[in-house]
Amino acid sequence: MKKTIYLIEYFFKWTLLATIIGLASGGLVAAFLQSLIIVTNIRVHHTWLLVFLPLAGLLVTFLYQKYGKNAIKGNNLVIEQGQGGKERVPLRLIPLVFFGTVVAHLFGASVGREGTAVQMGGALADVVRRIFKFDLDVRKILIVIGMGSGFSAIFGTPLAGTIFALEVLVVGRLETMSIYPVFLASLIANATVQVLGVHHTHYQIKAFPDLSVLLFAKLLVAGICFGLIGGLFAKIISTIKRIAKEKIGTPYRVIFIGSLVITLFGLFITQRYLGLSLNLLDDAFNHRAHWYDFLGKFAMTVFSLGIGFQGGEVTPLFEIGATLGANLASILQLPLTYLVAIGYVSVFSAATNTPIACLIMGFELFGERIALPLFFVIIVSFLCSGRQGIYNAQILQETKGKVYQPFLKEFMDDFQAKIW
Repeated sequence: MKKTIYLIEYFFKWTLLATIIGLASGGLVAAFLQSLIIVTNIRVHHTWLLVFLPLAGLLVTFLYQKYGKNAIKGNNLVIEQGQGGKERVPLRLIPLVFFGTVVAHLFGASVGREGTAVQMGGALADVVRRIFKFDLDVRKILIVIGMGSGFSAIFGTPLAGTIFALEVLVVGRLETMSIYPVFLASLIANATVQVLGVHHTHYQIKAFPDLSVLLFAKLLVAGICFGLIGGLFAKIISTIKRIAKEKIGTPYRVIFIGSLVITLFGLFITQRYLGLSLNLLDDAFNHRAHWYDFLGKFAMTVFSLGIGFQGGEVTPLFEIGATLGANLASILQLPLTYLVAIGYVSVFSAATNTPIACLIMGFELFGERIALPLFFVIIVSFLCSGRQGIYNAQILQETKGKVYQPFLKEFMDDFQAKIW
């Protein structure tokens, strides 16, 4: 009888809380996505706006320095609280990251969008905790619910959003105790976005090669390439932040000088890799990608994030993986859309240390037929990316290192260091 009462209380409590967070998170993300569509269209038709990127960078930096306090930690703040931290996730984080990301896209910084959604979801969850005055154990679950719902809503992938929030906290461990409310909130957030008229683009794989030893040998090569790129992405962002702080100084000088570099690049070379650059995905899946697209998007994104612009890393990682996959498809003689789809997911896995979430995302985006080859490449890329991911707050256990044989780890780390 006690167990029955406990289960009834459990489902009532967490259904209510997950519904509140899912609806609020979905509504915020829908408004955010619509805002990105509007400002991206404005920037595309008014390319001269790029000239004002340095001023926009100064404005966003001022707002974070003046009013942000610990909000400046971004995704890492939310992840730390999901691990059981005691720092407050302030409500002001929502307008700051919303405004900062929209401004970055309007004036041409190459950043993503998932970081904004995850942070807004985490901040909403902490507000709910303060309203109901829950203890730290409940707060931890609420933060994870907010993360999952934000991720789900931004990409239209409720299953991947659920697993991402549970997997991203600790490398090598999947936190399953809160899986019900996280899944429910992710489902509700995604449905809310759809009801509000925001739709996500889906791409089709047009040809599947037969499974064979030769195919997996080719996929092994592709997985190593995806893993190296994902690992370098994370390392170079942190390196740029460190060098900028040491050599340039204050955040204002860093973002102003860095923005000037991006502006000159856009004015005199190309604006193809600025902003969200969703056109790169369309080009990759439709035989229109240039061989250097992954390099251009990689360079602009690590630089934009490294100098301090807000947004996220995941959408650029999708684009880097997809355009690199388009290159490798020609070299390895594999169907284009097949390897583009695999690269789309695998570089993301390498940079975030979330292989299970990425496998689930592959199912949701491209169907179950890609499961075996995709998971093989995800595993290879995950192992070849090194220990460091884009989220510094992730807890790193020894699980990855034990699987990752010492001689292979040393080789990959040395190889990445030489490239950099």
